[in-house]
Amino acid sequence: MSDIKRTVYPLEFKISSVKLAIESDQPIAQTARDLGINANTIHNWIAKYSNSSKNHMTNNESTSEENRRLKKELAMVKQERDLLKKAAAYFARESR
Repeated sequence: MSDIKRTVYPLEFKISSVKLAIESDQPIAQTARDLGINANTIHNWIAKYSNSSKNHMTNNESTSEENRRLKKELAMVKQERDLLKKAAAYFARESR
């Protein structure tokens, strides 16, 4: 028997490692070294979990569109709030 111990990584670590390896600008092998895992291991994880990351990327596209829409809406609401603050201050001075 061999004395090699297999390290069991949590699923969250595997998925985040795959995401990091796919989205980073550096080579996958470098990402694996940075994480302290074997390059073959991360390649296996990419093959196994890349479908979930592809679904995640399509969700990212719709999420980014929603973020843009929400940022526009937030800007408009901030303008309205500032206008109402100024109007309230103006009418408060008038009533004195």
